[in-house]
Amino acid sequence: MAVLTDPKMSQQRIELAKCISFVYVIDDIFDVYGTIEELTLFTQAVKRWELVAMLDLPEYMRSTYKALYDTINDIGYNIHKIYGQNPTQNLRNAWVSLCNAFLKEAKWFASGVVPTTDDYLKNGIVSSGVHAVLVHMFYLLGLGVSSIHLEDVSAISSSVATILRLWDDLGSAKDENQEGKDGSYIECYMKENKDTSIELAREHVIKLNRR
Repeated sequence: MAVLTDPKMSQQRIELAKCISFVYVIDDIFDVYGTIEELTLFTQAVKRWELVAMLDLPEYMRSTYKALYDTINDIGYNIHKIYGQNPTQNLRNAWVSLCNAFLKEAKWFASGVVPTTDDYLKNGIVSSGVHAVLVHMFYLLGLGVSSIHLEDVSAISSSVATILRLWDDLGSAKDENQEGKDGSYIECYMKENKDTSIELAREHVIKLNRR
């Protein structure tokens, strides 16, 4: 609603809301519910992008995978009907990149690894979901940016993603009842700066967001 304010963009808002919802649902699967083996299977299924891949997944993952598969294919088809190009492959790539980033975080924290702040933030920019959402938004608006991928590091997309990731990490995982399984920039920063306090770490994050 804040980004697409034109009353004529109702359908675009609806489709974008679906994408944002999937980011949150899949994020919770990776942070809270899945084992590394299950999360690897889910990521592989997204890479395959075949409905039959659902059969390899645990029961609780199947409905999410099918809903993602059906929804993104429908979005791609509708964009094709309106604008004459089918961006489904690029939309799929967005979800592959997102799941890869989620899986990397899951492996870090399952093995007790605390990455450097640089490594965490580089991956966190993708796992924020911002790039995935922006790719879908660009196509929904008919901009025809077939060269836009999650690997794109344009200033606007990376800046938005960095801000969202850092502000989100200011809230602890315990506040979200996630038992600390998804890590945070603050945790990585405090490991690198052993004499710092959590208050100073939070001030550092706020300063980063103001740059």
